[in-house]
Amino acid sequence: MTQDPNPKEDVAPDAEEGAAAAPVGLAPKPAARFYLLPNAFTTAGLFCGFYAVVQAMNGQFSNAATAIFVAMVMDALDGRIARLTNTMSAFGEQYDSLADMVSFGAAPALIIYEWSLRGLGRWGWLAAFVYCAGAALRLARFNTNLGVVDKRYFQGLPSPAAAALVAGLVWIMTDWRESKLITLTGRDLEWLAFAVTLYAGVTMVSNVPFYSFKTLNLRKAVPFIFIILLVVAIVVVSSDPPSVLFAIFFIYGVSGYAMWLWNRYRARKGLSGPPAAP
Repeated sequence: MTQDPNPKEDVAPDAEEGAAAAPVGLAPKPAARFYLLPNAFTTAGLFCGFYAVVQAMNGQFSNAATAIFVAMVMDALDGRIARLTNTMSAFGEQYDSLADMVSFGAAPALIIYEWSLRGLGRWGWLAAFVYCAGAALRLARFNTNLGVVDKRYFQGLPSPAAAALVAGLVWIMTDWRESKLITLTGRDLEWLAFAVTLYAGVTMVSNVPFYSFKTLNLRKAVPFIFIILLVVAIVVVSSDPPSVLFAIFFIYGVSGYAMWLWNRYRARKGLSGPPAAP
């Protein structure tokens, strides 16, 4: 028997014709696409979430809450930068979801637990877990329903807004106590923290519609008055960030239920509107 002078490696039988097949027993080399700029912002958001956890463990709750809001800014920028620079990738989408789970799921739950819920014992950590699980379910549902739901509305409270609601409560109460407006500590407000944490966790997995602001066209020319309003908004937020930001996200956090009730009212009157939650 003669031996083939040019023996070939065994290849996978289902390799496509014309494609470079991997040897048997080895996984095919993935066509990886990694982009530095958007993933750098995602990493910055992940760092903020981790930093918030460390600060909460050290009792620095103002720093922890501030880090959550900075993570929200990073989360808002990474996706927009990826679209503007045409550097979107499947890796970036998955990395963003994992970073969001840390920054807007685990970190706020631990912050509110360390600040107030620890005193409730079993009820405290159960409320924190409901929030954490709600964030995980919210992110998973969002990723699987991208092409199904109406882009004008979120299905349930977005996880960054829920994190802002929870971390904002810690931030505003800590700030008021440091400025001598109140003398209450986190342990004195444990049932308020319990209610807000449960509300945020359950609302994330609800079907209540929340406006997404995705229909706003930032490239469209606007009247000069909008620039003036933007400047006023920046000044108002800068005057008292904890109070103003918490007020904004509190209003947004209840706006979905107001919209749901309004849609039901319109449906009874035979008027059209965005689909109401069941």
